[in-house]
Amino acid sequence: MPTSEDRKRRRITALQVKLLNPPIKALAAYGLVPTVCLLETTGRRSGQPRRTPVSKGLDRATGTFWIVAEHGRKAAYVRNIEADPRVRIRIGRRWRSGSATVLAGEDPLARQRHMSKLNAAAVRAMGTELLTIRVDLDD
Repeated sequence: MPTSEDRKRRRITALQVKLLNPPIKALAAYGLVPTVCLLETTGRRSGQPRRTPVSKGLDRATGTFWIVAEHGRKAAYVRNIEADPRVRIRIGRRWRSGSATVLAGEDPLARQRHMSKLNAAAVRAMGTELLTIRVDLDD
């Protein structure tokens, strides 16, 4: 029998996939949402590029991009990263490549203190299993 967290995750995922993500992805593709970036992973089954909007989490001092996944390892993009850690991120109007690492021991709430307040609040409200991902960008 599904738990309340499973039901919440299914409802939120359906809302995001069908309603929220399409316009956000379209706007982010043109750099029109300053607090959102596009994460591109490789589909673990299809091998095709998969794009997901994520909160802008660039640490310019270190060249590291941080993501807090709201559904942890149940998020498709997290499973894609675990299968192939090479990713691309569209920051503004520029694509950057990097290598992603899932950090199970990292405190995602502490990480969110350095990210967009609005996006962090949305992730906390909709999330079921917060998980931190570090992307070491090339260059």
